[in-house]
Amino acid sequence: MADAQSGHEKTLTSLLPALAGANLIYGLGMLESGVTIDYAQLVMDAEFARMVKFCVPGIPVTDQTLSVDVIAEVGPFSDFLSHDDTYRGMREQSRSQLIDRRVREEWNAAGSTTIYERARAEAIRLLETHRPQPLPAEVGAELARIIAEAEREL
Repeated sequence: MADAQSGHEKTLTSLLPALAGANLIYGLGMLESGVTIDYAQLVMDAEFARMVKFCVPGIPVTDQTLSVDVIAEVGPFSDFLSHDDTYRGMREQSRSQLIDRRVREEWNAAGSTTIYERARAEAIRLLETHRPQPLPAEVGAELARIIAEAEREL
């Protein structure tokens, strides 16, 4: 089963190569060096990959993103959290679907589920409800042609 260690390892083994320029994240859903596949881990890894993808381009540093005008407007020792600019900025940040950022009291009131439990529930939901879009006819025909050609070469 996935745990804090697997989450940490997955993050490091995807974030560092991505920051170095790699454009492929390998091993989603895998545990134990690929011996085990865990659908909940796959859902978590997909979320981690989205977050890594969000980070890779970097953080734009401009007067607007630094809120220079807001800092001048609000001044020292005042409330930046309730400012409209703060709300706008936080909406642009990575939006996790699995990571629960509520305070402990709210988390407890909502059932105190772990990320693994939330990911497992999402994996079950996906397996039960997902209906993939069919391939366009021309794509199916091209795949059939490639397979037929490969079979002739055997």
